[in-house]
Amino acid sequence: MNISVPIIETARLRLRAHRAEDLDACAAMWSSPIVARYIGGKPSSRTDTWMRMLRYAGLWSMLGYGYWAVEERASSKFVGDVGLADFHRELTPSIRGIPEAGWVLDPACHGQGYATEALRAALAWADVNIVHDETACIIAPENVASIRVAEKAGYIERARTTYHNAPTILFMRSRRST
Repeated sequence: MNISVPIIETARLRLRAHRAEDLDACAAMWSSPIVARYIGGKPSSRTDTWMRMLRYAGLWSMLGYGYWAVEERASSKFVGDVGLADFHRELTPSIRGIPEAGWVLDPACHGQGYATEALRAALAWADVNIVHDETACIIAPENVASIRVAEKAGYIERARTTYHNAPTILFMRSRRST
């Protein structure tokens, strides 16, 4: 599958393909303990971030969907990552084969509504372009801000489970009619 990453624009944000020149900003974000707190707990190295960015690019060619870099439209400042993937997680109940939404923002961009805006844009694209009836997301129970973002995007708690021996909430969202 050869697919180009679509560019999506919202009132304040642009979702676009990651570029090599995003590495500095992306690595700074992923190395933050604030970012890592609910995502494995360990900040990522620059190499780990580069490998993540390569994975993002591979998602699009393998699945026809993936992750976008999020930037402010006005300044082109890197804000974070948002998108969908099928990571084949060992999770009960299984979400294998179901697109899983994820988002992460630079801590300097928290509290501005960017996560909700970016996620809604990604899901609106998915509702039209991905042939699945629902999407999933998993969130640590103590990550109240991300739970709010998920709920604003239409996710509903489906199950309490564990992932990597940590409590996790599984949320599901049905595709919106277009």
